[in-house]
Amino acid sequence: MRILSGIKPSGEIHFGNYLGMLKPMIQSQGRGELLCFIANLHSLTSVNDADRIAGWTRQMAIDILALGLDPESSVFWIQSDVPEVCEYAWYLSNYTPVGMLERCHAYKDKVANGISANHGLFAYPVLMAADILAYEVDRVPVGQDQKQHLEVARDLVDAFNHRFGEILVKPEPEIREDVAVVQGLDGQKMSKSYGNTLGIFADAAEVKKKIMAIPTDSTPLEEPKDPDANPIHAWYSQVASPEAARELADRLRAGGYGWGHAKKELVAAYIAHFEPYRKRREEIASDLAGVRRILDRGAERARAILRPNLERVRAATGIRWEI
Repeated sequence: MRILSGIKPSGEIHFGNYLGMLKPMIQSQGRGELLCFIANLHSLTSVNDADRIAGWTRQMAIDILALGLDPESSVFWIQSDVPEVCEYAWYLSNYTPVGMLERCHAYKDKVANGISANHGLFAYPVLMAADILAYEVDRVPVGQDQKQHLEVARDLVDAFNHRFGEILVKPEPEIREDVAVVQGLDGQKMSKSYGNTLGIFADAAEVKKKIMAIPTDSTPLEEPKDPDANPIHAWYSQVASPEAARELADRLRAGGYGWGHAKKELVAAYIAHFEPYRKRREEIASDLAGVRRILDRGAERARAILRPNLERVRAATGIRWEI
């Protein structure tokens, strides 16, 4: 089974990214052949700062390797290092109804929020479809917010295959219902747009400062407290053992234990949980040439997977022809 995950570089990886996408992706390496790419071309739809895109792409590559992606058993590359995917997107574009793209929620939402309605933003789902279909993947883990874009890809498979025969593989969505929405520092969903995130590679001083500033109610120390009243226990349950998480919840409900105590325990558990990854990240970041070699090798492996499919599409559309 071939599984594909694409990650758009958009800044520091935070706790919500880790739990919602990166941790499940790393764990999926044992279930099949994992294809993972950094979707830097997609960043151009919302960011026009070259230094930021380049820096975020480099940082994302280092972070993913530090979190445990194995470049030997998985295929790991930068989207733009396989430019053939853009050619593939062009073929799909010619079988994509304009009305289908106009109905995409992400496009409508971004335009409504003031983002310029350029062609890249409008055609984003077609490039995303090319990312998926070019590599003939069986499974695509997606969040609810990206499910519609995968449906676009599946619809394009139907349209293309109806015209040319069974050429494209129709992928199945894999929506993880067990991944809960991660609360941010303020109790809302963790999101960069809300400014309520905490990086997984943040230093100890930043971790302590942000966690100790989490808003809590004014329940007196001696009274019982609701573990779900703020993000403290929810976060703790993700970085501590199940037994420790139960004990913390019991102490809060019993009274005589304050939110300040719980915050200190969370700080210690959070730092301890990510410490091995931080050390690994420092090692990887010290050898950027080695990271570049990994990505170059991954791009060649990705190209080898894509090329036979692309040749079939070229032949079917008449672009590849013989005298």
